[in-house]
Amino acid sequence: MTDKLVIIPTYNEVENIEAIIHKVFSLSTPFDILIIDDGSPDGTAAIVKKLQEIYSEQLYLEERSGKLGLGTAYIHGFKYALNKGYSYIFEMDADFSHNPDDLVKLYHACSDDNYDLAIGSRYSNGVNVVNWPMGRVLMSYFASKYVQFITGMPVNDATAGFKAYKRIVLETIKLDKIRFVGYAFQIELKFLTWKYGFKMKEVPIIFTDRQKGQSKMSPKIFKEAFFGVMSMKIGSWFQHYNR
Repeated sequence: MTDKLVIIPTYNEVENIEAIIHKVFSLSTPFDILIIDDGSPDGTAAIVKKLQEIYSEQLYLEERSGKLGLGTAYIHGFKYALNKGYSYIFEMDADFSHNPDDLVKLYHACSDDNYDLAIGSRYSNGVNVVNWPMGRVLMSYFASKYVQFITGMPVNDATAGFKAYKRIVLETIKLDKIRFVGYAFQIELKFLTWKYGFKMKEVPIIFTDRQKGQSKMSPKIFKEAFFGVMSMKIGSWFQHYNR
């Protein structure tokens, strides 16, 4: 067991899961992995269980009984990480859109540079997205600009899902009161981290769209993010962020 846990939510990632696990465990900096599988009918969890025979001290699996949402998967993972005593907790996708090599950069931003949240950012240094249609790039980019405008939060990539937290951030944020379950969850976590006065850093990465499997993105997810940001900002006027 290390002091670093990478949380990877999965649903039907049978084409990616074995490769991503092997890749993370090949890094020179050691990480543990927690897979949170939402009842994938394609056998994703079965592959993880087989790999646990190889990585018995590093690979963990939590199985849930259906698609309960990205946000609830991460909250489940955060509580697991805090309970097990991890110092650094990471969010990462299973589909190689996030390069596992960049986990090391995020870790050093927290451990060496003393940031509380390190964000793998597609937009902190231009637009670094590969294989996305232009329409989706523009939608994602301007969604982050919209979040900046409404909230005032100094983050260029507000919807980024590749992150490293120090445990104190997740101990401070009231996880049971997180409202959103889709990609607005990513915005809400950054917003709360900022409102509580934690130090955040955007670490430039190159985001590459998945080559295998199906995207989980949908118009409903973008709708939640668009309208949720405004209600989140208004709600913050009536909250106290003490730690």
